[in-house]
Amino acid sequence: MSRRCELTGTGPVSGNNVSHANNKTKRRFLPNLCQVTLASEALGRSFRLRIAAKALRSVDHVGGLDQFLLKARDEQLSGAALKIKRELKKAAAAA
Repeated sequence: MSRRCELTGTGPVSGNNVSHANNKTKRRFLPNLCQVTLASEALGRSFRLRIAAKALRSVDHVGGLDQFLLKARDEQLSGAALKIKRELKKAAAAA
């Protein structure tokens, strides 16, 4: 299981630990990933995704999973999120 957000594509970044003596050693900053269940209003289902806490705040800010996925770029989304986005577009076309 990769340490990558399924909605935003956020992954680990590298940096330095800096000691009091200004010695630098490499370290990794990992994203704050959470296993959450998000509901889709258009599809009437809920989906389990592993997303960053910051992405969860972004989903709430935009107005829900449906609006977030429709606005998101395909390069950032995981395979599962792309599948949900395709289902949303089909449901919107049928309605």
